[in-house]
Amino acid sequence: MKEAKFYEKRDDGSVHCFLCAQHCRIAPGEVGTCGVRKNEAGTLMSLNYGRLVAESVDPIEKKPLFHYHPGSTSYSIAAMGCNFSCLFCQNADIAQTPKEKGLILGRETPPGLVVARAREAGCASISYTYTEPTIFLEYALDVMAPARAAGLGNVFVTNGFMTAQALKAAAPLLDAANVDLKAFSDDFYRTICGARLKPVCETIEAMLAANVWVEVTTLVIPGKNDDPQELKDLAAFLVGLSPDMPWHVTAFHPTYRLTDRPPTPPETLRRARDIGLAAGLRYVYTGNIADAAGETTSCHSCGRPLVNRRGFRSVNVGLSGGACRDCGAPMAGVGLP
Repeated sequence: MKEAKFYEKRDDGSVHCFLCAQHCRIAPGEVGTCGVRKNEAGTLMSLNYGRLVAESVDPIEKKPLFHYHPGSTSYSIAAMGCNFSCLFCQNADIAQTPKEKGLILGRETPPGLVVARAREAGCASISYTYTEPTIFLEYALDVMAPARAAGLGNVFVTNGFMTAQALKAAAPLLDAANVDLKAFSDDFYRTICGARLKPVCETIEAMLAANVWVEVTTLVIPGKNDDPQELKDLAAFLVGLSPDMPWHVTAFHPTYRLTDRPPTPPETLRRARDIGLAAGLRYVYTGNIADAAGETTSCHSCGRPLVNRRGFRSVNVGLSGGACRDCGAPMAGVGLP
């Protein structure tokens, strides 16, 4: 265990954790919503510090990030726990187990070793992913600083439910993020995820203001968040922030505690993509289905294909110096060929 950051002690022995927007008040001997931060006699301890439950070399497109160093690999790490309780959690075995069974597994891994392994693997970045990186932020920060010094990027795959204080600490070391905007309904967030919508929207705005490259993903669930008007409202929100922000609309498959919904039909995702493009977003992608058009990046000015993708493999077919070879219009992104 290691003493946590982002909390304050209370006169009654409890602590107020302000790492994420749950703002847990934790009594002595109890843990927060995430299951991995415990009040030990008035001191908040991180129970998952440095205990990695997953390490892998992934294509950056798997995050998914299509406009951040396309074609590169990212050294991906995770510790157990999550501050959400999504009924459709795709990594419940590592995200929900601390809350459900009180188990926190993982290998003790010094921050410097993560950086060394990432460099040995030839990765361009380190991704804090699979579970919610906010809930192991103390460890992530200790990895991010030497990673930046070693010339590696830092990437969060996040639900965006962090506080302004947490983001302020991370932003100077954070290069890119894929934020799950799970729906554009506060009722969905409260009933399906155990959270709220507004803090996620605020995080996306704050990341952009801090010059973090941001892409957004929405898992489209039949009968839950696929209403065309809700998708139009979500797309309008993103366009209002930046028409250059990529939006990934991905297919749901029944899992965990949400098994009464069918898989997302491909036509639903294509309709969602059309909605995003019609709203003014320049880059909208379909995911978890075979869809060549929905995986291709095209020039927003002349329509020429710029990057073709199949699965997690990307091929430059129309970029030169980060711009379209035909008309010279720039493609938004970081580290483009």
